[in-house]
Amino acid sequence: MEDRHYFTDNSDLPADRREHSFFFSNQVFTFTTDLGVFSKSGVDQGTELLLNAVCRNPVSGSVLDLGCGYGTVGVVVKTLFPECAVTCVDINPRAVELAQLNAQRAHVEVDALVSDGFSAIGDRSFDLVITNPPIRAGKMIVYTFFEDAYMHLHEGGRLYAVVRRKQGADSAQKKLSSLFGNCEIALSKKGYRIFCCVKH
Repeated sequence: MEDRHYFTDNSDLPADRREHSFFFSNQVFTFTTDLGVFSKSGVDQGTELLLNAVCRNPVSGSVLDLGCGYGTVGVVVKTLFPECAVTCVDINPRAVELAQLNAQRAHVEVDALVSDGFSAIGDRSFDLVITNPPIRAGKMIVYTFFEDAYMHLHEGGRLYAVVRRKQGADSAQKKLSSLFGNCEIALSKKGYRIFCCVKH
């Protein structure tokens, strides 16, 4: 059962909630995870590096944590930059439930929605979209994330995405460059690349 994809509705899986600590920016965050969600044993390296790149500079305005899992990115960003408005979306209802729980635990307010990509977003736009995309779902889904992110960014808005080099980072960079007309490698470490694109 644990091999089932985390980017589907795993509501029928048995519950096996666990708590994990994550130290970031001189703070300790505690996250509850469960079976059927991405990186259930603790925050993965790609997400940690993604947060390192995003949080180097002040974050403000409207933020979307796209494919939020149990809410790591959204909760950390809202905690560190409380003035921003954070929305978390994931196709997996169990992940969204955990994201809401983890936000409450951290005493921050995020808007957590069950959404297949941007399906529940409507015509809302954002200043910042952050994603650790579901690579195992396939290139078509990942690239749809990128295309829809471009459509839902304000002018001057930014997309941050993490992709491992051995899981298609080169082709992802080409795709992002073709969409945005720019794609900077904000961070490259431990086999991961963090891309930053600006909508002009």
